[in-house]
Formats: sequence, structure tokens, C-alpha cells
Amino acid sequence: MEKLQKKIFLNGKIQVVTGLHIGGTNIQMGIGGPDNLIVRNSLTQRPVIPGSSLKGKMRALLELRHAKYKISNDEKKLGDVGNDPFITQLFGTSASKDNNKLHASRLIVRDAELSNYDDAEWENTDMLFSESKTEVVINRLTSIANPRTFERVPAGAMFDFEMVVNIISEDAETKTETQKLLSLLAEGMQLLEDDYLGGNGSRGYGKIRFSNLKLTEKNYNTDKTTTTEPAEDIKNLFQNFMT
Repeated sequence: MEKLQKKIFLNGKIQVVTGLHIGGTNIQMGIGGPDNLIVRNSLTQRPVIPGSSLKGKMRALLELRHAKYKISNDEKKLGDVGNDPFITQLFGTSASKDNNKLHASRLIVRDAELSNYDDAEWENTDMLFSESKTEVVINRLTSIANPRTFERVPAGAMFDFEMVVNIISEDAETKTETQKLLSLLAEGMQLLEDDYLGGNGSRGYGKIRFSNLKLTEKNYNTDKTTTTEPAEDIKNLFQNFMT
């Protein structure tokens, strides 16, 4: 029977390198304002990077990198691949009626909250903790211009992020299993840095960088829960994100 052995916590910063747009609700759209708004914390009105956006993009990039995806002939869409145990163990599987190899996700990705909201530079933005960017679509046949305005989190914004990896008994039995899961997560973070987060990435949006990463390990395999640093070989996997 599976038993939770430990949790490995990854806490750090996400730096926005180029303007970031992750779409939110347009309920409060004003006349003459952007028609593509960002997602915000409804209580503080500060921008948020949803955990689902981070987790989903890392998984998609890893599946593309390792060719571990398939296209349904009927629905023409990406689907789960049951023959890659580490991607499905780390990210989980969908509860599809055709999937008989279900795995709960070992990876928890929290929503990332804006952390440098007190910086004086925010006084220079034309919107609250954000900027507006107008783009023009040109009809290639008629040359008619169709302007559209996006709300973006500007370059220089910093977000606090937290990820948690659950290590259960079958992983902890061999060091190799845990190493592979965490190596896959480190690879996903690097792929995301090399790609983009959110929308309109091919037009320059969404370049991010992970930094100031701290790792801690909480062990549950004794009567007393202990918190320590992970072993050096685990920390070395994430060395690129620690500065």
C-alpha cells in the first residue's frame, strides 16, 4: 500500500523578463480600456500566476520534449500517454473512462502571488500593477487595420512561487525513483524558461526566469515529523535556479 514518506518543497521567485499575459475575466472591462485582461487576486487586485498555468505548460513541454503525447483520431487533441511512468506519476493522469492506469499527481503547484508590489516603479504603469499594450492586426487582403489592446504584467515583476513533490513509499524504496521524478521537474522548469508562459509568446510575451530557489524536505517516516535540507544530489538538480 502506498504511504506518504516525505514532501520536498521548492520555494523561490519567478521574474517576469518580458511582458506576461495570462488571461482573466473581462467582467470589469471599461470602455476604451484593454479587452484582454489578466488574472488577479480578487481581494488585493494584484496579478497572479495560476498554478495550473505553470503546471500545465511544464507538462506540455516535457511531453513534447520526450515525444510522450498522442493525438486522438476522433477528437484531434492531445491525450494521456500511459507508457511514461514518470510524467504520469509527477503530473497525474486524467480520469478518462479509457484510462485504466490512473495516477494522482505527485506535484502540487501553488498560485504565485506578486511579491514586489511595494516598489516605487509601479507608479509609472498606466494600470494597477500592469501595463496596456496595443497591437494592430493588418488584413492581408484589404490592408484594414484592426487594433486590439492587451493587459500585461510588465517586465521586472516578481512573483513568489511554491511547488511541492510528494514522495511515497514506492519512490522512497530506491533513490533512483525519487531522483528521476525531481530530475523531470527540473527539466520542466528549464524548458519553461527556454519557452514562454501565458499567451502570445511567439510575439515576445511571457519569458520568465526562476531564481532564489530554496529546497526543504519534510519527512513523515517516523513518529516525529522532521524538516531538513535535501541531499546534495537533489539540490544539484536545481542549481541553475538558486541564484
